[in-house]
Amino acid sequence: MALLIHTLKPAHGAKHSKKKVGRGNASGHGTYSGHGGKGQTARSGGGRGLKLKAFKRQMQATPKLGGFKSFKTKPTEVYLADLELKFNAGDTVTLVTLLEKKLIKTKDRAAKILSTGELTKKLTIEGVKCTATATEAIKKAGGTVA
Repeated sequence: MALLIHTLKPAHGAKHSKKKVGRGNASGHGTYSGHGGKGQTARSGGGRGLKLKAFKRQMQATPKLGGFKSFKTKPTEVYLADLELKFNAGDTVTLVTLLEKKLIKTKDRAAKILSTGELTKKLTIEGVKCTATATEAIKKAGGTVA
């Protein structure tokens, strides 16, 4: 038999017919419709107290997440030593060139140059933040920070 859209059938046991209650005693689900005798649990909306109490206890037992998570984008740290290795003298350092040299990831929206390491090459920094000591080291090597 070909497997076509009009020949598809649900798996055996996947579909169940709904329990019909209150349709006569011969069905076995008549009179009280599966709710038993009188009392709170026989009423509509009754018999939920213990479940709710258990849920409340469960909620109280779960450890809560405290503190504060800042969504502010933090700049990725780039070291002077990395610039020394990856860039040639006279190059311009921007977010795009840092991405090309794989010093930052695609998702990174900002970068900051830190003064870790030595810099001997003359580089031009554009659109990238620098620490005061890193700026000093770049200018000492003959570079500029814009």
